[in-house]
Amino acid sequence: MLLCLSAGCGYQFTVEGPGPVVGDNADHVAQGPPVRLVFPVLKNNSFEPNLEFKYTRYLRQALQSVGSAEFVDNASADFIMEGAILSVSLPSLAFTSTQTLESRVMVRVVVRVKDRKTGKVRWSQTGTSTAEFFVGAQSTSDSETGLQFNRVLQNRAVEQAGIQVAADLADQFLGAREQGVFDRNRNDAVPDPESSEDESLEISAPQGDFLPLGSQMP
Repeated sequence: MLLCLSAGCGYQFTVEGPGPVVGDNADHVAQGPPVRLVFPVLKNNSFEPNLEFKYTRYLRQALQSVGSAEFVDNASADFIMEGAILSVSLPSLAFTSTQTLESRVMVRVVVRVKDRKTGKVRWSQTGTSTAEFFVGAQSTSDSETGLQFNRVLQNRAVEQAGIQVAADLADQFLGAREQGVFDRNRNDAVPDPESSEDESLEISAPQGDFLPLGSQMP
């Protein structure tokens, strides 16, 4: 303690390293051949433009990293995976009468897997994830740089939530695979408690609850 005080040390937090890796789960790796899938780009029902391409990439990487899926063309596939980003919302966690101080990104993604030949749904799951970030720009500030920095923080939180939800869905997919849900000898549809979300794949209207960063609270 004396050495620490004499050196004038204090608490300091730094961020180092490459950050989270999609599907980095060395303890849970699929055994046997992967499920052969066609996986088109997710539908985007949120206000975030072009998010479907990032989230599709996250989910593909997460599934491939544990060896549970192989993405092939339609002629070679046994199953079709479909999905949609249901919503991306930003509820405020801390705020004053004039501005938001801390926000949380909340994302919901639904995926389902259909037999390519019969069209029956074998598996369906909805994933939810969150990530928090602090808002630094003042609502009365004219600094464009501050608002841009807030947007960068928001984008990183959206990406972090997407990586987490992709890892969760990949883990759920692997569990279903190990239970024989994707056995080619099965012809029956497998009921799932999340199947009520399937119709959401057809929704095209954006969903979410947004407050522009740096704007005045209602």
